[in-house]
Amino acid sequence: MKFKSFLAKPFASYIHRQIKKGMLTALEDQENIFKDLLKTGSKTTFGEDHKLSEVKTYEDFKNAVPIRDYEQFKPYIEMVKAGKHNILWKGQPIYFAKTSGTTSGIKYIPISKESIDNHINTARNALLCFMAETGNTAFADGKLIFLSGSPELERIGNIPTGRLSGIVNHHVPSYLRSNQLPSYETNCIDEWETKLDKIVEETINQDMTLISGIPPWMQMYFDRISQVSGKKIKDIFPNLSVLVHGGVNFEPYKAKLFESVGKVLPTIETYPASEGFFAFQDSQNAEGLLLNTNSGIFFEFVPAGEIFDKNPTRISLKDVKVGENYAIIINNNAGLWGYNIGDTVRFVSTSPYRIVVTGRIKHFISAFGEHVIGEEVEYSLLKAAQEEGVHITEFTVAPMIKQDAGKSYHEWFVEFENAPANMAEFALKVDNNLRSKNIYYDDLITGNILKPLEIKPVHKNGFIEYMKSVGKLGGQNKVPRLSNDRKLVDELAKWTD
Repeated sequence: MKFKSFLAKPFASYIHRQIKKGMLTALEDQENIFKDLLKTGSKTTFGEDHKLSEVKTYEDFKNAVPIRDYEQFKPYIEMVKAGKHNILWKGQPIYFAKTSGTTSGIKYIPISKESIDNHINTARNALLCFMAETGNTAFADGKLIFLSGSPELERIGNIPTGRLSGIVNHHVPSYLRSNQLPSYETNCIDEWETKLDKIVEETINQDMTLISGIPPWMQMYFDRISQVSGKKIKDIFPNLSVLVHGGVNFEPYKAKLFESVGKVLPTIETYPASEGFFAFQDSQNAEGLLLNTNSGIFFEFVPAGEIFDKNPTRISLKDVKVGENYAIIINNNAGLWGYNIGDTVRFVSTSPYRIVVTGRIKHFISAFGEHVIGEEVEYSLLKAAQEEGVHITEFTVAPMIKQDAGKSYHEWFVEFENAPANMAEFALKVDNNLRSKNIYYDDLITGNILKPLEIKPVHKNGFIEYMKSVGKLGGQNKVPRLSNDRKLVDELAKWTD
């Protein structure tokens, strides 16, 4: 056994035991975080505006602090950017994480010296739990890809600012620096395809043991390195032990990724965002991701169907129920308060608290009152694909509203690795699957208001070409699964027949 993997074993066991203990104290930990946040927050401009010093209970807090999205929160961010101190949290942030919003343009999310550990330690804990449970520590001795945005940072209001992954790159522990690929210089390349070619060049002759990134990026990397070498990934990297992924549901990409590898590999799913690292897969044998209940974040939840109501139901962790779809609201030690991050989750367990991410609040189709969410379309397509032996590369769905002749329907744009033998029969299977998952959609089909969905095949690499055309190829950029309008698919139609 080599040095790093030897040292990793006892450390992994220790951290794993601590996480197991934390499962039993989740509600107590959340209560303590709530009190600590109020103690610091009451001394800020935000705290004074919302009288946080007078808040004694969670009910008080809900009355004092409304739910806000970034646009509503922005005036406070602008004060921080202007150089003012003690606005949302004590002092000033040590970083701004720069991220693109669908409606707000560029967003600047504060990261404090107290909150940076949430981002760094949670990623570490996910790997250590895997080591402790599986006994696989050998990958610590090989080369590891931690794909990031450019680690070069600009300054906004004298605060270092960049993509979260680029910021985190500066905090990779020193003991992993010698294992980390690609190089700092390569990570600084902005142009995606140039960067990808350089990553292939730097890694093709290395002993890669772990690869981390969002699934579409992994697939592009695997395709490119296989083109260069003419080999399957398992033959290029025989010691590749684990794939770490997050950002989008892994299931639509899994079959093609493992086909590219040439074998099935263990995977670790994570749930990081600029606003916080919310959950991670702590076990290979349990469904869902363990909620990060003791890492500087106090969580709130709103039933997803109520999130746009004037006075939605708003609950803390102790009142969540298994199987319900919630919008996730956070309060953290970087100064975000009542902050709607835009994601929806569903609890699969409350002992311990484990979740699955079900989609984005704004990524749904309800053009006809059906409120179809991402989890439902992914299930519907993948179930049909598995039954038919079909592999899906990428897909998105939009409404086709007919105002003259004919009935409206959902139009699915799908890029197939191998197309079904009978597209009409395949589409009907997908439609029936969706009807079984969503009663509102089923009612619209049964009532003859909508006709069954139609599938429009996208040319090979059509989604890549589309993302390139809009300047969003690579990195952490993702194709929305669902839209309520046709802006995306009207552009994507260039890559269909």
